[in-house]
Amino acid sequence: MVKPRVRNLGLKSLAVALATLAWVLLSGDQIVERALRIPLEFTNLPAELEMVGGAPAAVDVRVRGSSGALSRATALELVAVLDLQSARPGQRLFRLTGADVRTPFGVEVVQITPSTVSIGLESQAMKIVPVVPEIQGDPADGHVLGIVTVDPMSVQVFGPSGAIDELSTAMTEPVSVAGATGPVTETVNVGVIDPAVHLRSSVVATVTVDVVVGPEEWAIAGIPVRATVGGSSGTVVAEVAVFLRGPRELRSSAVEDFSASIDSEGLPVGVFELPVDVTPPEGIDVMRVEPPFVRFEVR
Repeated sequence: MVKPRVRNLGLKSLAVALATLAWVLLSGDQIVERALRIPLEFTNLPAELEMVGGAPAAVDVRVRGSSGALSRATALELVAVLDLQSARPGQRLFRLTGADVRTPFGVEVVQITPSTVSIGLESQAMKIVPVVPEIQGDPADGHVLGIVTVDPMSVQVFGPSGAIDELSTAMTEPVSVAGATGPVTETVNVGVIDPAVHLRSSVVATVTVDVVVGPEEWAIAGIPVRATVGGSSGTVVAEVAVFLRGPRELRSSAVEDFSASIDSEGLPVGVFELPVDVTPPEGIDVMRVEPPFVRFEVR
C-alpha cells in the first residue's frame, strides 16, 4: 500500500513546481478588472428563421486578470457568442453569461451587460419580384426615351415573411442616359432597398434603353370645318387652326389631309356653339384646336 504514494509523489512534485513557476511569473502583476465593449456574434440560427429588428451588435463586459494578461488581450480575442439553436419564431429572450464569451488565457469574465438579449425572429419566406431598372439623366435635345428592357426580368428574394410580403420590386443600379442620342446598354447589379431582404446570391442585369428622336410639334391653319348631318358632310361653316404633335417626317402633311367637322344632327332651330372634331393623318396627335367651338345656325 506504500508504493502508490511513492508513485504519485513525482506528479505532486511537478504540480507544485508548476504552481510555483506560475506564481513567480505572475507575482509581478496585479490582478485588475477592466470594462470593455466587445462584439456580439450569433451562431446556429436555424435555416428556416430570419432575425428581424435591431439585435445588438455589442455587449459590455467586466473582465478580471493580471494587468499583463489584460494589456496583451486584443479586442478580437474577446467575443460574445450567442447560440440560437433553440430559437423559435417570435420575440425571444436569450440569456448571456460569462461562459458565452471567448477570452484569452488568464482573463476571466465577471460580469456581462445585458444579461439577456431580446431578438425578433420570423419564418423565412421567398418571393419572385420584377426587376425595375433605374434610369438617370435626360437624353440629348430632341430625343426621348423609348422602350426599356432588362434581363433577367425577375429575381428571387428571401427574408422575414413580414418584409417579403411588403416587397414588390427589386431595383438596379442607376443607368445614365444623359446626353444620349441612341440606345444605351449597361450591365449593373440588382438589389433591394430593405436591408432585411436579400438575394440568394449576387445578380447582375443587362439594361437596354432605347433613345429615339422625339416627336415634334407644329400647327396648320385654315382647315375647313364642315357641318355633318346624317353622317354626310355639309357646307363649310368655319376654318380652324390645329396644333399637332408627331414624327418629323409627317410635318409635310397638308390641309387636305385633315378632316374637321361639327355634328348638327337633330338640332332644333336656333344658334349653337358646337365643338370641332378633327381627324388627323395616322401617326399624328391633335394637341388642341383653335377655336375649339364654332357658331352654327339652324333655320
